[in-house]
Amino acid sequence: MPTSAKPHVPATAVDQQRSIGAGRVLAADDQPHVLEALQLLLRPEGYRVDVARSPGEVREALGSEFYDAVLIDLNYTRDTTSGQEGLDLLSEIVTIDSSLPVIVMTAWGNVELAVEAMRRGARDFIQKPWENERLLAILRTQVELHRVLQQAERLAAENRLLQAQGRPEFIATAASMQPVLDAIARVGPSDANVLITGEHGSGKEVVAQTLHMLSRRASRPLVAVNTGALAEGVFESELFGHVKGAFTDARADRMGRFELADGGTIFLDEIGNVPVRQQAKLLRVLETGEIERLGSSRSRKVDVRVISATNADLQAACASGQFREDLLFRLNTIEIRIPPLRERREDIPALALHFLSRYASRYRREIDGFDKLALQILNHYAWPGNVRELDHTVERAVLMSRGREIQPAELGLNLQRSQAANLEELSLEAVEAVLIRKALQRFHGNISQAAEALGLSRGALYRRMEKHGL
Repeated sequence: MPTSAKPHVPATAVDQQRSIGAGRVLAADDQPHVLEALQLLLRPEGYRVDVARSPGEVREALGSEFYDAVLIDLNYTRDTTSGQEGLDLLSEIVTIDSSLPVIVMTAWGNVELAVEAMRRGARDFIQKPWENERLLAILRTQVELHRVLQQAERLAAENRLLQAQGRPEFIATAASMQPVLDAIARVGPSDANVLITGEHGSGKEVVAQTLHMLSRRASRPLVAVNTGALAEGVFESELFGHVKGAFTDARADRMGRFELADGGTIFLDEIGNVPVRQQAKLLRVLETGEIERLGSSRSRKVDVRVISATNADLQAACASGQFREDLLFRLNTIEIRIPPLRERREDIPALALHFLSRYASRYRREIDGFDKLALQILNHYAWPGNVRELDHTVERAVLMSRGREIQPAELGLNLQRSQAANLEELSLEAVEAVLIRKALQRFHGNISQAAEALGLSRGALYRRMEKHGL
């Protein structure tokens, strides 16, 4: 559950990279010599150029990278001149991100195709063989315009987040969280479907909330569904609704979650646990944008952005036949991986203080912060339950605290069981506290026996126990 004292999306690494070069361009054509010519022309001008030889490669590239412009040919199959492949690809790109400039490449004199491409959302077109200066001028203009629009959209998104009531707070300063922030800043304002992956408790729902807050749908509902908790027998009814008499207990018409989210966002949590039989029904809705209430033959159109989350390896699930690959393609237009808390330890102090402030206020406790040793233990703990476990740990410590600072013993962490006490990483004080705690546990609180095992006098052990809050 990532959170922040400053509720805004910071300048991203993508922005910083962009300020260095002319931009990143994706060029798509089935002719290798065309792609080579584009690379030879654009790279000396400062552009980073990626290439694709088919619509499938374009989709894959757009799903994993961010681009300032896309150059696409309209034909990819030998002896095909209709341009339909490219037009369909163009429509798909515009649907995913209408702000991304797409420039189409057409054969000389094929004006009709160029006009149709512009009608479908292309920003401009060039004719083969192209004039280098014209191509460079078009590309330069479109990239600059795209950056201006993106910056304006990002500022508008930040203002919406600042003004939003009940917004999620987002603390993420660790280097490992930078790709997450980059992705949120770029795809938040769009309508692209997003798949959020990460361990239990890592903050997937907060990322989903933030994406929704940054979108144009922020004023509409965000409907969360734990799909993994839905029994197969109620899956359709919960997601798509039902009509009276559809089954024994259906005494009245009921609206499903997709209808409730119409105009807004639906968050499908634990998507990896959806039974295979139900995956086909979910896929149909994502493909058509239409739902049918259980027991009804009438389709209803819904306008819903889909954000899903899982802690499972869906690629492996696809390989084993447990998850439909075509459904995965629909869900993960963009994939955002949230690192576990142990990979972003720089955020632990800020997160802990954030939770401390929340629970001290909730339970009306006057607590100023953490004892130095307690903070060290928090920093070195393994956090198998991630941010959610940190949240619960701090809440418990606030309830158990007897002073103005949280003491190590009040954290209630089982360092031995969690393998959190890596002695090579802990300070001398932290190691001493761990050894004393273990000795007391081994001798069931008998001070004399624990002191003898540690090579200390009873008085010395008492002083150290008081020092460490034991």
